[in-house]
Amino acid sequence: MSDNRSQRRRVGESSESGIYNERILILVFASMNWDIRTLCQTASVNRKLRAVARRILWRELCVYRAPQMITALTDGSPSGRIGGGWQAMAKLMFFCNGCQSTRHFQVRESPSGHFVKTSRFSKTSGRSFLVKKCRSDLLYVSDPCEHPTGSDDLGLFRGVFWGFMKSRTRASLIRRRVELEEGAKCPFCRARVWSMTAARLIPKSAARRLGSMETGLEYFVCVNGHLYGACWLVPLSSDEGEEKDGDDEDEAEDSSEEADQRFDGGGYFHRGNQIVINGCLNYGLTS
Repeated sequence: MSDNRSQRRRVGESSESGIYNERILILVFASMNWDIRTLCQTASVNRKLRAVARRILWRELCVYRAPQMITALTDGSPSGRIGGGWQAMAKLMFFCNGCQSTRHFQVRESPSGHFVKTSRFSKTSGRSFLVKKCRSDLLYVSDPCEHPTGSDDLGLFRGVFWGFMKSRTRASLIRRRVELEEGAKCPFCRARVWSMTAARLIPKSAARRLGSMETGLEYFVCVNGHLYGACWLVPLSSDEGEEKDGDDEDEAEDSSEEADQRFDGGGYFHRGNQIVINGCLNYGLTS
């Protein structure tokens, strides 16, 4: 009798260990090309699977979807840690965080956050968001997600710094004694944020890169190095589109990116310095 009970217990334990075995889960998700919809659903089942997802699955998803960007952000060691955690990184890659009115940027309607099907992150674009003395920092920024609001279109964008703790941007914020925004938190990792508008660290090149007015732009940076912001997009005439950016180095990089386009399997492609990530409309990363 006792032997039967112990055998049933061993069978139960072995089946449970199989369900939560990290190596098995990695193989399963690899066979599905790391489908984010399935991963979100899996992480929502119970605490154990959520813990496994936090410990390893979100990281594997990020590495698979954007290998070049993740390699750059982790100094070539994607198996290590990343600022704010891998779940926050995955959310930043696939989630447009919406927008609320702030003291420097007012919106009539507040669009809700939503998952995006495709995102492009570029370190060339990121350079346009850095003042000259901080141009040595590495920052990836997405193209704006457009939200029609009537007369003007609202553009929402997001980004991430490499090595933010040692960056010149953070050093400038500390040196200027810029206070953290009261009541504002990063939509990706829930850490406190600085307003780059309040810090006066938004260069004119950011508005040109986004196609917005200089006064219709704001973005924040959190203590973990995540960036998010909003701008009012304006339609450009053909003459305006031909104007130079004022940064010859950026233009040279753009030209090389256009010439070096290649596609890879696995739901993403990269073009030079730009990482294009194809996600799935889904739910689950907001928890």
